[in-house]
Amino acid sequence: MHTDVLVIGGGNAALCAALTAAEAGARVLLLEAAPRLLRGGNSAHTRNLRCMHDAPQDVLVDAYPEEEFWQDLLKVTGGRTSEPLARLTIRASSTCRDWMRRHGVRFQPPLSGALHVARTNAFFMGGGKALVNAYYRSAERLGVQVRYETPVQRLEIEAGRFVAAHAGDERITADACVLAAGGFESNREWLSEAWGTNARGERPAEQFLIRGTRFNQGVLLRHLLEAHRADAIGDPTQAHMVAIDARAPLYDGGICTRIDCVSLGIVVNREALRFYDEGEDFWPKRYAIWGRLVAGQPGQIAWSVIDAKAAGRFMPPVFPGEVAQSLPELARRLGLDEATFMRTVDDYNRACQAGHFDHTTLDDCHTAGLQPPKTHWARPLDTPPYTAYALRPGVTFTYLGLKTDETAAVRFGDRPSDNLFVAGEMMAGNVLGQGYTAGVGMSIGTAFGRIAGAGAASAAHRARKENA
Repeated sequence: MHTDVLVIGGGNAALCAALTAAEAGARVLLLEAAPRLLRGGNSAHTRNLRCMHDAPQDVLVDAYPEEEFWQDLLKVTGGRTSEPLARLTIRASSTCRDWMRRHGVRFQPPLSGALHVARTNAFFMGGGKALVNAYYRSAERLGVQVRYETPVQRLEIEAGRFVAAHAGDERITADACVLAAGGFESNREWLSEAWGTNARGERPAEQFLIRGTRFNQGVLLRHLLEAHRADAIGDPTQAHMVAIDARAPLYDGGICTRIDCVSLGIVVNREALRFYDEGEDFWPKRYAIWGRLVAGQPGQIAWSVIDAKAAGRFMPPVFPGEVAQSLPELARRLGLDEATFMRTVDDYNRACQAGHFDHTTLDDCHTAGLQPPKTHWARPLDTPPYTAYALRPGVTFTYLGLKTDETAAVRFGDRPSDNLFVAGEMMAGNVLGQGYTAGVGMSIGTAFGRIAGAGAASAAHRARKENA
């Protein structure tokens, strides 16, 4: 079969591309690997996108100017980012909400409390599943043809130009194609291959859990990189990786498995030792480093330990924690060496400096003479009951992807294709070399999905003119 624009993928970036191409008058076919009930990829698990704004805007309070957004991104990536593509994403985030509303997305009023995101992030009413459903309804109205349970195994590419896609025994041709099929985070064999064996003889990736869809196997990504030598970007071990509840399911645990009390207590590893500053910065800026930190610990496991003073100050996870009336009892319940655990807690408690605790600011409650330090929100663990949550690394999406530029074109030997484009997780490594800050993945997917869709529609229009 033949279409003007073929979109491979079914999440936010793919839908933004399909909608944009359809708005431009192209006939669009979208292929989603998942069944209809599980459509939307990781986007179904999201809640918000990060938005630049110079003044209060509808659901966003105060201001979050371009330079502050850029500095936040620069900090979490450690400079491993393309500034032009990052700034393109940032600027696009300031103007996308009206377009999203036209396609049925609704936003909820600003949030208050400990998440610190009412100024920076716009939250979807009903979460990511509602956003995905709204986009699919809009796509249907625009005439986009959607086929579920249709994974694509390989592409035909000639001299850098897309020719056809193969889904099972079917060959589908198109004048242009957008790749938005996600990373390889659901492919545990590839994760294990990338992470290898550590100095303790462990294979860390075997302990990883996948926060999102099971359908992001990276089949097309590997095919593009190996069979067609498309230009690559990113480190295969880098990912949006969060510390989540160790009891979470292997796939599709989503947001409710995240543990958000890290900054309110201490985190210890299997040896009952702390290993990083729990109060380094506001949680939305630093939560995504903790998956990788736990991945580096023995057995890829750790415990977030709080006391009663933390109650009500964080989003409660779906599973209850391990609770004890004394710290020695808690150590025994966790299977940790009691003497070492008590020494760790006693050292921390003695190091806590009196200050004015305020979890909504970078307060002056810190430790002194302790390694690693706790920079903010350091209060002694001294008020029972005590609670601990077991942590495992939870992978959201991987950063190895296809190199691109401001046109979203896939590149071969540093030459951009004129009819093959990429968006979403398959190119997020251009902006995210490491680290993460809340909502930026949706910002990248929305910006480059729309760019890719417009580029594909233009390529299809050129092809029609040439063939007329």
